[in-house]
Formats: sequence, structure tokens, C-alpha cells
Amino acid sequence: EVLVLLVLVHPLLRGLAVQLHSAVTGSYIPGTHSIAFVSCLNEHIARDIARAIMDKKLAAYVNILPKSSALYFWKGELEESTEILLLVKTRTSKIGELSNYVRSIHPFEIPEIISLPIDQGNPLYLRWIGESVPRD
Repeated sequence: EVLVLLVLVHPLLRGLAVQLHSAVTGSYIPGTHSIAFVSCLNEHIARDIARAIMDKKLAAYVNILPKSSALYFWKGELEESTEILLLVKTRTSKIGELSNYVRSIHPFEIPEIISLPIDQGNPLYLRWIGESVPRD
């Protein structure tokens, strides 16, 4: 029973430890924040998704990058298209919620939503991300 309880509260305890360490030392814990990549069919869809993400406070900042060419396999066929890419800066703890929300509003059958943890960066900027995106 104790082992089960420890497994269940581990994410909560880790989160509290990270917050305490950051508050005491003033240093950034690598991986606390992430950048999510979301591809969109066109600029209109990209702006709508970016605004929806911001309205839900799932990100501190969203870049909307201009058209890029894409090659990919879809249903066994090589496809070529142009896409707009969103770069979403958020808390790593919000990636699951962000992904679920984007899938619920994205017009693609299987939208690209991938993320990478932020290892290092401007401490003031990273602090701002944390202040802008509410904790879980």
C-alpha cells in the first residue's frame, strides 16, 4: 500500500521539490518549460489555434512562422504541401493538456503536436514563461 501511495504522489512531490529548489536557489531547472511545435494548413487556422491556446492560458507565447514546404507520407503516398508552424512556449506540465486541446480543435485528422524541453535560456525569460502560464 505504501508503495502504491508513493507512486501516485511522486509527480506531486517532484513538482513541489522543483518549485522549492527554484525558489530557494533562484535557478532554472532544465526541462521545466517546453516548446511545442504545431503545424497548420494555413495562416488563418494557425492564428485561430494560437489565439485559442492563449485564451486558455496554455502558453506564454506563440510564434506563427511563415509558410514552409513539407514532404511526408500519408496513407502510403508521398505528399507535398505548405504549412504554417506554431512554436508554443509553455510549462512542460501543460504539454498533455495543450496536446489534448489542440487535437480537439485542429482540422487535421492527425495533427503534428510535438514538444522539446527547454534545457537552458535567458533566466528572466524563463521566469516570465512560468509567471504567464498558471501552474497545474
